[in-house]
Amino acid sequence: MAWHQLSSAPIIAEAPVCARGRGFAPVDFTRLTAARPSDRRLGMFHRSLSALLGVFVIMAVAMIMPGPATAQRAASPPAAADNPSGLPIPRWVSIRAKEANLRTGPGARYPIDWVLQRRSLPAEVVGEFENWRQIKVQDGTVGWVHKSMLSGKRMATVKAARVRVLQAPDADAPVAAFVEDGVIVALEGCEASWCRIAISSHGVEGWIARSALWGIYDGEAVER
Repeated sequence: MAWHQLSSAPIIAEAPVCARGRGFAPVDFTRLTAARPSDRRLGMFHRSLSALLGVFVIMAVAMIMPGPATAQRAASPPAAADNPSGLPIPRWVSIRAKEANLRTGPGARYPIDWVLQRRSLPAEVVGEFENWRQIKVQDGTVGWVHKSMLSGKRMATVKAARVRVLQAPDADAPVAAFVEDGVIVALEGCEASWCRIAISSHGVEGWIARSALWGIYDGEAVER
């Protein structure tokens, strides 16, 4: 039987290939959510005024049409907004492009912190803002990429050295190949303890213990 041994380059290219900043001025991402003291005071004034007006409105309606239903509708909170994509967070994706800029915030005006230089690299979406997705890669690096850089194709990386790719989901099955730490594989299906994978660049298909892969949640069933 012919065995293949595969190896892989680092997931993220560090400086000088991927220099931090690239001449951009640092931007404080908290400006998207933080409020100035004057804004908070103004907001408190508006809320107080709105509450006072609400009391008068409820009293007027109650005089015309008394009943608990009116008060219940007035007290009902607004429905929570969905994610821009409508998809669950967190979730798994993969990098579509050969290079993807990982920025410090959700927008092209934010500086590039890293450049991901591996197509099909698995990543976890942990946040969304309009057309931007906050992702986390295997080493824990977190940043923002445009959604066009991402694919829904399920991929995973091998997280142990010299992992066996077996011809069947059985520890005693014949070995189809050996793969090294960091190799990217396509997930074709996962069950309780095993995942069926493919490495198209080497024509390898087989089964790997899911505990040796990064890019799948515990107990998650993956279907092709």
